[in-house]
Amino acid sequence: MNATISLRKEWFSEKEQRLVTAGELAARLFCFESGVQAVRLTNALGELVLLPYQGQQIWSAAFHGHQLAMKSMFDQPYPTQDFLSNFGGFLVHCGALAMGSPSAEDSHPLHGELPNAPYQKAQLLLGEDEKGVFIALTGEYRHTVAFNASYIARPCVKLYANSAVFDVSMTITNLKNSAMPLMYLAHVNYRPEVNARLSQSVLPSPQTMRVRADVPAFMKTPAGYREFLAELKLHPEKHLVLTPDLKFDPEVVFYFDYLSDEQGWARTLQIHADGSADVVRHKPAQLNRGVRWICRTADQEALGFEPSTAEVEGFSAEEKKGNVRALGGGESFFCELQVGLLTASEAIEEERLIEKSVSAAA
Repeated sequence: MNATISLRKEWFSEKEQRLVTAGELAARLFCFESGVQAVRLTNALGELVLLPYQGQQIWSAAFHGHQLAMKSMFDQPYPTQDFLSNFGGFLVHCGALAMGSPSAEDSHPLHGELPNAPYQKAQLLLGEDEKGVFIALTGEYRHTVAFNASYIARPCVKLYANSAVFDVSMTITNLKNSAMPLMYLAHVNYRPEVNARLSQSVLPSPQTMRVRADVPAFMKTPAGYREFLAELKLHPEKHLVLTPDLKFDPEVVFYFDYLSDEQGWARTLQIHADGSADVVRHKPAQLNRGVRWICRTADQEALGFEPSTAEVEGFSAEEKKGNVRALGGGESFFCELQVGLLTASEAIEEERLIEKSVSAAA
């Protein structure tokens, strides 16, 4: 079973309609009240809601009755290309010419042009691979600026039958004959749970779990915030249990040095009180930087697991660090992630694999 369905914007309306069914897998199309088009992919365990023409974001995710996405100030997505005017999605692609918070030396928008990029093409895929039967959303965004850049971004999200873990990939192809700068970050935003425990393929030390000291200019910080950052800088392990006294307001950002297992995967977990766990798996050979973003305020709550090619200080700062890649003419960048929710028994096995990676590097 293999099929490709090219979507058309006129198929979307406020009345949700089923487009395709394949066993337990299905795709439905609808528009939010804001007018943003959406695709709902479902299997027996849950669903994903994606925005096919706006960044191909995963707006929301729910499995086993758990809502995975961050608590935000947005009850629905809004048609905009401004990052902060639509920041509430579960997974947001960031980049590709620049990424992070721009400094005074930068002219790029916050997290680049990809987060809310207007995709020109969107497709549903039905197929089967070594992991099983799947339904997927993919598409193309072509970004061309004369004398500057020309590339195509092709993300893909695969939802498998009877699985609460789904695959996410991104391919960026430089259409120019000359090189282009490349920065990419997968902004995966879980909802933090009070007293949840965090586990990751990282040696626990201030050298491998570094706290970002600088705060973006658009954020206001309360009294005591910088002292809290200074404490975490010396003892980053304090954030590995999300106790109520940890005031991540407005945010705290960490940079992690991830370890790979024999198959090349690194793992990150938020382990809940019932033993289930949110998971992100990535390959450091593709995404060699790890960013963690935590925000817990009266209005927003998020736990960001963010594999990336760079840290998030903006293009100029990352270029000085040597973190901006060059993608040659005609070359492609590819990365893949596995994201979702593990059962309690699956989480125990996942943490065993994390401990194995850490022990081997200790």
